[in-house]
Amino acid sequence: MSSVPQFQPPRPHPPPLPSPVTFSGDRYEFFQLVRNGVMLELVTFGFYRFWLATDIRRHLWSHTSIDGEAPEYTGRARELLIGFLFALAILVPIYVAYFIFGIEAERYKAYASLPLFLFFYLFGQFAVYRARRYRLTRTVWRGVRFWMNGSGWAYAMRAAGWSLLTILTLGATLPWREAALERYKMRHCYYGDLQGSFEGRGSEFFRRGWKLWLAMLLPFIFWISTSVAKSHLPRGAGAIIGLFVFIWFICMPFIYGSLKAIEWRWWISGIRFGEVSFDSDLSSGALYGLYWKVLGCFLLLLLVFVVYLLMSFWWILGFTDMAHFASRLQASLAIKGAVAAGYLGFILTMNLVIRVYLLRDVWARVAVSATAFRLEAAANVAAKGELASALGEGLAGGLDVVGF
Repeated sequence: MSSVPQFQPPRPHPPPLPSPVTFSGDRYEFFQLVRNGVMLELVTFGFYRFWLATDIRRHLWSHTSIDGEAPEYTGRARELLIGFLFALAILVPIYVAYFIFGIEAERYKAYASLPLFLFFYLFGQFAVYRARRYRLTRTVWRGVRFWMNGSGWAYAMRAAGWSLLTILTLGATLPWREAALERYKMRHCYYGDLQGSFEGRGSEFFRRGWKLWLAMLLPFIFWISTSVAKSHLPRGAGAIIGLFVFIWFICMPFIYGSLKAIEWRWWISGIRFGEVSFDSDLSSGALYGLYWKVLGCFLLLLLVFVVYLLMSFWWILGFTDMAHFASRLQASLAIKGAVAAGYLGFILTMNLVIRVYLLRDVWARVAVSATAFRLEAAANVAAKGELASALGEGLAGGLDVVGF
């Protein structure tokens, strides 16, 4: 007799075990760090910002844990300062040449300085890419460094082409722009010898956020429609338009905050390092409260600034002689100093508010929404890659396009 062996179907692979991301940073500790840093920025004419940025990154990195282990930020403030000084040696002659050539060129033809503006845009995108490369090479997790290669200029050309298309389509192709640029960046990112990739699709981002994108365009659409039918508008249309713009302005924290939450969730869910993947359950309403707080602080500080100016005028100049008030206001050195001091206080306070709400709080909410899968694929990664210079970060700071 012969027996036929029974067929054993293959067992399905068990689902990947999730590894949650946690954040343990104390909010008041961060506030104290930023408050002291802002004061030191004031007395050092802004040069302490390199030390403050380094301290902020170390705080956020060290309190964000993946599977119970936190990354380490090894960057130094001195590197950022040296990179910024080297960047100034490059940027200052370009700024001077741009100023001189721009004035002369505009005498002959309008918009003749546009090529220089485009060059600065490309240079800024190059700096953004190199700054990310610097930050990655200063991030270590489980004793292995992240690193990045690729061409900053190739990225800049891609960014320029996609930006032009985004402008021509009134922002409709922005999701595809973000997906294409992130794919280029991630395929040049590595964790040791583990290569990164990005699986997010622009169509998915567009499907999630097209209604919010349309809501952001409503004033532009409304302005075009009223311009076309300007002669047929009924009486009182100006008041209706003003009310519409005010309502739209009030709703902007909801619209923009929801759009950023959708973008964060889409971005995290698309990140890959080999077989390691990520997901996020960040809700669309998780961030707009933070944008509301920033807007409220801005309006409150603006009101305080206006009251401060009025009190300064009354205290220094007085309002008894209104006929000569304008001339006295222009000639008074004390009032100019008071205005400068008030403006500086307004800017520094807003920087503090933005760093607490839109940096620390956004980081915390986005981090705890993330989950990593198949971290075992990163268990036996070989160390690889070299440290990148801080020149890219310095260029990004000098062009005011630095990220975090």
